[in-house]
Amino acid sequence: MQMPEGMIGVVLAGGKSSRMGGGDKALLPLGGRPLLAHVIERLRPQVAEIVLNANDDPGRFAAFGLPLVADRLAGQMGPLAGIHAGLAWTWANRPQNRFVVTVAADTPFFPTDLATRLCAATDKANPTLVVARSESGVHPVFGLWPVSLAPHLEESLRHGARKALDFVTAHQAKEVTFPPAEIGGRAVDPFFNINRPEDLAEAEALLNATAPAPRQR
Repeated sequence: MQMPEGMIGVVLAGGKSSRMGGGDKALLPLGGRPLLAHVIERLRPQVAEIVLNANDDPGRFAAFGLPLVADRLAGQMGPLAGIHAGLAWTWANRPQNRFVVTVAADTPFFPTDLATRLCAATDKANPTLVVARSESGVHPVFGLWPVSLAPHLEESLRHGARKALDFVTAHQAKEVTFPPAEIGGRAVDPFFNINRPEDLAEAEALLNATAPAPRQR
């Protein structure tokens, strides 16, 4: 299936960032800019519109100029609740859209052809959930989600579902395998995510390795 017109991209930034010591992981500096800025920059050419899933005070993300969508179910239920929020927002505000592409706000090197390849794997006649895979395994929060799954996802959340991998497995999601990305001369999992301070340091080193060398005078 070709990329649908008006594709919505949902950036999931509603987590607690406990392994980073709390706070907003998406706003941590990477290469002199917030981590979230790198994610938005990578996603923007792939979709028509970006929505940000985030909880608590929305003002801290105002500078990005994106529609903000909080979890619709209370209790900080994790990425699945953020995906549900994005699907429900699309259902209510963009009823012509049948799919949403989701990405995590802590993964600055995800593939630039993510949306195109996920869309190519679904069935236009029978909309299918499609998720990304790399050598390290399945990455369920990087997916193409039929908006029609919103009520099923809400029901699962209300019945205690919390793990995105369990949900996509139960719904027999198709998988699209992405190869390692070459960054700074290294083969890197394109879904490398920043959970801990040492991950942020590694991402900084990867960015520095790709920066152009200063001109000699």
